[in-house]
Amino acid sequence: MARTTGKEARADAHERRTTVSQRFEVEIYGQRYAIRGEADQAYVNELAREVDEQMRTLAGGMKVATPAKVAILAALNLAHQLHQARKFQHEKVEQLADSLISSIEETLGGAR
Repeated sequence: MARTTGKEARADAHERRTTVSQRFEVEIYGQRYAIRGEADQAYVNELAREVDEQMRTLAGGMKVATPAKVAILAALNLAHQLHQARKFQHEKVEQLADSLISSIEETLGGAR
């Protein structure tokens, strides 16, 4: 097993810290938030825009819309969209697997 020096280990740890902790500022529903994460700024901005859009759409259809209520409803809508996408993806994988199994069985059956 290769051993690293203390200096190399510190350099590796520093590199991991600097690549992991990028800081961004985004605005969602009129509030500015400081976000720290691994993603690039364009991706974080895209996510923030999607959340903001979801909240504004929901608030437009409500008579009394506190930011907390709008945020909870937006979170539920986004969770629903994620659930539907995962379900669709799972069904697609099952269809592809069934198709692949059928093709293999057909090929093996014809080879006998």
